[in-house]
Amino acid sequence: MKPTLVLVGRPNVGKSTLFNRLTRSRDAIVANIPGLTRDRHYGHGRLGEKPYLVVDTGGFEPMATEGILHEMAKQTRQAIDEADLVLFIVDGRTGLTPQDRIIGEQLRKTGRGILLVVNKTEGMSSSVVTAEFHELGLGQPCAISAEHGDNVSELVELALLDFPQEQEAEKQEEQPKIAIVGRPNVGKSTLVNTLLGEDRVIAFDQPGTTRSSIYIDFERNGRRYTLIDTAGLRRRGKVLETVEKFSVVKTLQSVEDANVVILVLDASSEISDQDAHIAGFILETGRALVVAINKWDGLDNHQRDVIKTSIARKLPFLMSFAKFHYISALLGSGIRGLLPSINAAYNAAMAHLPTPKLTRALIAAVEKQPPPRSGASRPKLRYAHQGGSNPPLIIIHGSALDQVPETYQRYLENMFRETFQLEGTPLRVEFKTGRNPFAGKRPAPLSEADAKQAHRRRRYGRKHYS
Repeated sequence: MKPTLVLVGRPNVGKSTLFNRLTRSRDAIVANIPGLTRDRHYGHGRLGEKPYLVVDTGGFEPMATEGILHEMAKQTRQAIDEADLVLFIVDGRTGLTPQDRIIGEQLRKTGRGILLVVNKTEGMSSSVVTAEFHELGLGQPCAISAEHGDNVSELVELALLDFPQEQEAEKQEEQPKIAIVGRPNVGKSTLVNTLLGEDRVIAFDQPGTTRSSIYIDFERNGRRYTLIDTAGLRRRGKVLETVEKFSVVKTLQSVEDANVVILVLDASSEISDQDAHIAGFILETGRALVVAINKWDGLDNHQRDVIKTSIARKLPFLMSFAKFHYISALLGSGIRGLLPSINAAYNAAMAHLPTPKLTRALIAAVEKQPPPRSGASRPKLRYAHQGGSNPPLIIIHGSALDQVPETYQRYLENMFRETFQLEGTPLRVEFKTGRNPFAGKRPAPLSEADAKQAHRRRRYGRKHYS
C-alpha cells in the first residue's frame, strides 16, 4: 500500500498549495481566502521509486461544535484516522498561534506520526523562523515554501524515509469515472455519501457547500469506480464570487474527464432552464448520461405527474437514450438501479463496433429507408466504420453525402443505437464523401515501345502479345 500523507493545519496556512506541489497538479483550488477547502481531497505523488497518497483537508477548527466548521473538522479527523503520517502545516510569517497549540495537542493524542512543517519561509532564515515552533514539542520543524517549492523535495524525502519502496503493481483494468452534476443544493453530496455508504463528503443544507471536485475511489460487486462530487452550477449571471467561478470551471473539467455523468435534478422544484443548459453541456461533451430525479419521496401523485411533464418539455433531447431514475438520496430509495444503469452506459460509451457489422447495419437501414433525393441524384452510403468512443463515433463513406439531411442522420443514429443496444450514451455519425483519386488527372504519356505494343494488342488480339 502507498503511504498516506495527510495535510493538517488551521485555515490559510498553505495546505492546498502544498497539495498541488506534492501531486504536481492544480487539482486543489488556491486563493488568498481562508476556508476554501472543506472536504478531504486525495491525490497521488511520487518521489523516485516511492509513490505516495496525499490528502488535503479543510482548515482544522477542533473546538467547533456546530455548522460547516464542525463538519469540516469531522472530515479532518477521518483523514487523520487514515494517515500513515500527518504533515502539520503552520505559517512561518504569522508565527505560533493559540490555535496551532490546540491542533498540536489534538494531533499528539491521535498517536499518529507527525512531521511539523513551517510554510511560507521564503527569504527567511530557517533556524530563526522555526525557533518558536519547538515549543510544540513535535520534533525538528521543517522550513519550506510550498508556493516557491523551496525544500519541498527534502520534506517528501524525510516523510517517506521509513516507508519501503513499493513493489511493481499489476496493471489494473481502467475504472469508470462518474461525475455527479447539477444545480446547487439538489443533493449531489448526499447521493455520493449514500452510494459510498459513509459520510465521505460534507452534505450541508446550504447551497455552495462543495467548492472543488472531489475524486473518490470505491469498489462495488467486484468492480472499481471513481466518483466525482462537483460544485453546483448556477446560471452565469448569478456567479459573482471568484471562488465560485473557479468551482464552475472545475465542474466543467470534471464532466469532460468523466466517462459517465449523473445529472441530479430536484423534484421539489420545477425543472429549470439551468437544468436544460447543464444537460446540453453534457450532451455537447458526448458523455454517457444517467438522470437522477432526487427528493422524489416528498411528492404526491399530482406533483410527480407535473415533474414528469416538465422533464418531457424541458429535456426532450435526453429521452431517446438516457435512463431516468426517481430517487431519494437521503433515504436511499431508488438508488439500487443506479449502478446497473451506470455500467450499461459506460459499456455502451466504450463499445467496440466491428466494421462488417456496422456496414451490414447501414445497408439494412438504407434498404428500409433510403436517403431522400437531392435534385437529380440520391446520396449513396457504401460502408461504415467506428472512428472513436466515449461517445461512439460512426463514420459513413459514400458519395454526395453532403446532401444527407439532418433528419436522415438522426434516423441512422437511432438505427445504430437500436441495433447495437447503445443505451445511455450519445451517438455521433459523420459522413465522408469518397473522391476518385484519378479525377482531373491526365494519364502519363506512353513510351514509343509501349505505344507500338498497345497498337499490336488492339490489332492482333491480347493473347498474342501478353
